[in-house]
Amino acid sequence: MAPAKQRGAKMFTNLIESQSHAREFKRRSSFFLITVAAYAVILFAAGIVSVYAYDAQLEAQTNDLELLNWVPPITREAPKPIRENHPQPLHRAPPSAPVDRRIDVPIRTEAVASTNDPTKVPAIVGTAGLPIPPVTGPFRLGDRNVDPPALPNSSDACVTCNTEPPRVKVEDKPPEPVPAKPPTTQRVPSSVLISKVISLPQPTYPVMAKQTGTHGSVTVQILVDEQGKVISAQTVSGHPFLSVAAKEAALRARFTPTILNGVPVKIQGVITYNFVMQ
Repeated sequence: MAPAKQRGAKMFTNLIESQSHAREFKRRSSFFLITVAAYAVILFAAGIVSVYAYDAQLEAQTNDLELLNWVPPITREAPKPIRENHPQPLHRAPPSAPVDRRIDVPIRTEAVASTNDPTKVPAIVGTAGLPIPPVTGPFRLGDRNVDPPALPNSSDACVTCNTEPPRVKVEDKPPEPVPAKPPTTQRVPSSVLISKVISLPQPTYPVMAKQTGTHGSVTVQILVDEQGKVISAQTVSGHPFLSVAAKEAALRARFTPTILNGVPVKIQGVITYNFVMQ
């Protein structure tokens, strides 16, 4: 019996696991992953909701703002300059000497230059009047101060005399020249146009017209400038096979200039070319 009991005790101490724990581990792993994912979604949603809630609060705060009044910035005005009232100099007429009809030049007891001469500096500067009347023209020294009648330069000694200001004569503007009208184009008959011909080349017979036996007359309208040169040629009538040659011949033509009232003018006319088969 003793050995049997020992074998039973040894069996229970060394129990052999009959089932694997892989299923339990798989269940726990899936539960952990689901829990982590749920927490991540909840945190992400909470962040988005908080952002929108914060913006809504800002919008509510800005809606309460109201502009009551706009106050412009205060600018200081510059002080106005103080005008100084300087005393104006008094223009005093220099003393005049008595007139003596028996003399012809002024007589002065002393040579005194005129105060109106800017090239001479007075020896004494003051407001008192000069005892001797100044003189600007020729004079002679004597024992008195007198002037001859109708002194030519007596007007120069007067400072406060009311003289008439010089009149400025403004000449009337000459009439503006009438702009010349541009020369117009004169239409002339064929006889007049032919009489002005300097050179009238004959057209060459087109090869196509010769092959088809085309002949006849072609009328070309030309425009001649002021120098007698043909500047335009247009076919009025004629066969198309002959028109090009007629226009080229008309453009090479030269005419004498046409003068109308002394002004060269353009002329317009027609030239007829006859194409005859040889």
